[in-house]
Amino acid sequence: MQRNKLLLIFYGDDFTGSTDVMETLAINGIPTLLFLKTPTASEVENIQLKRRFGGSKLRAFGVAGIGRSLDPVAMQKELDPIFSALAKFPADYFLYKVCSTLDSAPHVGNIGTAMAVALKYFPSTQIPCIVGAPFLNRFVVFGNLFARLDNKTYRLDRHPVMSLHPVTPMQESDIGRHLSRQTDLKMKSVNLLQMQSGLQDAEVSDQTESDPKLIIFDTLSNDDLQFLGDHLYNSWQGGTQLVLGSSGASYGLAKYVLSQENIQEGENIGGAEIVSQIFVVSGSCSPVTERQIRYCLDLGFAGVRMDVIKLIARQQEYLLEVLEEVAEAFRSGRSAIVYTALGPSDPSIHQIQGMHEVNLNAVLGPGAAHLFAEMISRFGQIRCVVVGGDTSGYVSRQLGIYALEMLAPIAPGAPLCVAHATDVRFDGLEIALKGGQNGKDDYFEKILKGH
Repeated sequence: MQRNKLLLIFYGDDFTGSTDVMETLAINGIPTLLFLKTPTASEVENIQLKRRFGGSKLRAFGVAGIGRSLDPVAMQKELDPIFSALAKFPADYFLYKVCSTLDSAPHVGNIGTAMAVALKYFPSTQIPCIVGAPFLNRFVVFGNLFARLDNKTYRLDRHPVMSLHPVTPMQESDIGRHLSRQTDLKMKSVNLLQMQSGLQDAEVSDQTESDPKLIIFDTLSNDDLQFLGDHLYNSWQGGTQLVLGSSGASYGLAKYVLSQENIQEGENIGGAEIVSQIFVVSGSCSPVTERQIRYCLDLGFAGVRMDVIKLIARQQEYLLEVLEEVAEAFRSGRSAIVYTALGPSDPSIHQIQGMHEVNLNAVLGPGAAHLFAEMISRFGQIRCVVVGGDTSGYVSRQLGIYALEMLAPIAPGAPLCVAHATDVRFDGLEIALKGGQNGKDDYFEKILKGH
């Protein structure tokens, strides 16, 4: 059967997760670009890659979205025109990319809403659901989701960060039970024992049922991902197969294609140049980010706390105060990091948790974008980092960046990228969009060094 021109297209429900998919494909030799708005056919055909990992012709691309931060009505309005446009591209697979900690709830980031819209444009009798990403320390065992923090692995509903997430606290580790609160789709779990038997007894090959069904796969190791990549590739039946999952799904598929097509893994991938200063804005309350902030403060970074309550109350006036403090640090030759919290126990978390009437992402995101735009206007193209998936989405859109390409791998799921933008101030901007849980303590130092 003739394969499509493109291997994969994807929609990421937040920005940091979208760069994660791009990275897993690029480092495995699949030329990939991440668009920040839905591209036209001409844009995809004629785009000039700035870094050519795996070749000069796109084999995969995605659209970075903000679906995770939207209520179901807004989400449907956001996704319908994007999916309609993406369905016109000839691709073997469409991946609706979710976080490997499955950040979602009935009222925000509803995955059931996303699947209902996706099935209109990518009809599939079975929807493989591959959430685990062992290379990011996220595992699925007997249908339950686990995540490692430091040296300890937690069931997700007992995870010290995800169970206390300020927007989507995880209250259920069983993926099927968690998703059943968001969708009426039928579901089936395929566990490791069934996978070890070659899926012979898992009943995942029968695609004769008329009603779509989610097939939730266990993933304990990276080998499991490659096994599932094999399954995805060889069970393809034409058209565009809908897939629900994290970057584990793209990793598995890319690894399998790599093994079959004799692609040079990591071809032409190196580091970026060392720079003397970077500018970071963090909207994360993760303990991982907390350690990263404290590490760079010990290196001499200027730390500027951004009070979210003050930002809500007097946005423009308060942003100017923050901006002047950051600019003073840059003039003195220091890197700077603006942060809203130092870890999950920060007093600010308790202050904002009860503010249900305020869309915090819609306040913090534009505020962060304003800071980046003003700093670049004053100091030229500085290397930038945005921490927090929802914040990253707003920042990128407001800077007018229309596409990202991987520049250098820094930490799994959090590469340094180069921006494609119509505004010359931001075209070629080196920027990293990092999830709160990604990277080791020295992540920001590695951004400075470029590797």
